[in-house]
Amino acid sequence: MNIAVNAVELLAGLFIGVMGLLTLVLAVLFVIDRRQTGDAIRRNYPVIGRFRYLFSELGEFFRQYFFAMDREEMPFNRAQRDWVTRAATGESNTVAFGSTRSISLPGTAIFVNAPFPPLNDQYAKTEPMLIGPTARTPYLAPSFFNISGMSYGAISKPAVEALSRGAKEANIWLNTGEGALSPMHLEGGCDLVFQIGTAKYGLRDAEGRLDDDKLRAVAAHDSVRMFEIKLAQGAKPGKGGILPAAKITPEIAEIRHIPMGQDSLSPNRHPEVKSFDELLDMIEHVREVTGKPVGIKTVAGSEEVFRGFFDAIVRRGADSAPDFITLDGGEGGTGAAPMPLIDLVGMSVREALPVVANIRDEHGLKERVRLVASGKLTNPGDVAWALAAGADFVTSARGFMFALGCIQALKCNKNTCPTGITTHDPHLQKGLVVERKYTRVARYARGLIGEVETIAHSVGVAEPRLMRRRHVRIVQADGHSIPMNEILPSYSPVAET
Repeated sequence: MNIAVNAVELLAGLFIGVMGLLTLVLAVLFVIDRRQTGDAIRRNYPVIGRFRYLFSELGEFFRQYFFAMDREEMPFNRAQRDWVTRAATGESNTVAFGSTRSISLPGTAIFVNAPFPPLNDQYAKTEPMLIGPTARTPYLAPSFFNISGMSYGAISKPAVEALSRGAKEANIWLNTGEGALSPMHLEGGCDLVFQIGTAKYGLRDAEGRLDDDKLRAVAAHDSVRMFEIKLAQGAKPGKGGILPAAKITPEIAEIRHIPMGQDSLSPNRHPEVKSFDELLDMIEHVREVTGKPVGIKTVAGSEEVFRGFFDAIVRRGADSAPDFITLDGGEGGTGAAPMPLIDLVGMSVREALPVVANIRDEHGLKERVRLVASGKLTNPGDVAWALAAGADFVTSARGFMFALGCIQALKCNKNTCPTGITTHDPHLQKGLVVERKYTRVARYARGLIGEVETIAHSVGVAEPRLMRRRHVRIVQADGHSIPMNEILPSYSPVAET
């Protein structure tokens, strides 16, 4: 009996102590909120006003997991992410009871099924495609789907290693991003595209200019197959890259040749390039020094700009052309960029790609300049559309982040990524186990390629690069669809057949 009484008294004492402590905390918060002058809500509604910010923070979580429908989230909806996850984990990507996609939304692409598609023994895998025929070491690229630029620094060490190993297993290329070449890129043994950003990380001299000796040293790696001069990316055209100081480790600082303790900001363009001719000079210089194909990455702002660029190429001769153009869309992703640039600057890849493909073909450079499409192209339908619209290759960054386990927490710029992908916090990186994740990367790539081939067979061609704009219908504002080749016909000396 005494034990029971003592237990009750102890619990009562604990309850009184906890309530007293809680009351004290609330009283302190009340005084703080009432006395501060920076926040009107907290000043007028002490303590209670704090819940507004808590609920705003939690709202993102509740929308993602409880309230948003499969096709409602932004920038990538649950249906898109779930498809990548199932492909990456080797699960079946079949669904039941019909599509959840609204096919009446303007801009929706619908593929035209053939009445007599190829039989099973008439299917074909996509053939490798040559890039840079005039380079001393051209590149025969084996896959039409590859990994877009994500630099070491923007993403973590285990993330880079998993992407490199996964790319090797899937036989696709990996773009280094503008953060230079790290040991993790090389460790997997995959084909690499070295991106030369405006800050020239890994290639810069003391003044930030291009150092030819460092360029030759990078090109000496057999796995570095091409170089990409970055002019702009979709999420922030006209703005250089941003690597927050919190994400700069001593190793990253050494690889990039940048100081510790401050944000690393790239120039908004290459200082030595202020005209098309100077851009072509730089392309020719890098190709001559490295002996490997050289392309550019940019965002379309207008049709006139690309016409001027291709006019300059024709004037100087086809040998002066970039070996490839990576065309990013204004809807592209990034870890950190000003909202006005993310939201308002740059043409969508869905508008720009057919236009740029036509301009290239009008100038007789279809076989000389390869087009690489980028910008939120993560699912089979997106990739199939891009190939039909005129792309030779498609690259994705966010799709492969989802394959690594990204949950779209939108913490890429805060060094607090809960999945270990975009953080350099060792505790958070422990969640990303390379031995498990690299197989997901490879399965996602192979799964997407297989499903794009399925779409190609459905429309009546043997392999994806044989798809044409006539194989796609685009839904209009009135709900009806029109063949894409009627909206924007492909350029051809003769009518498209």
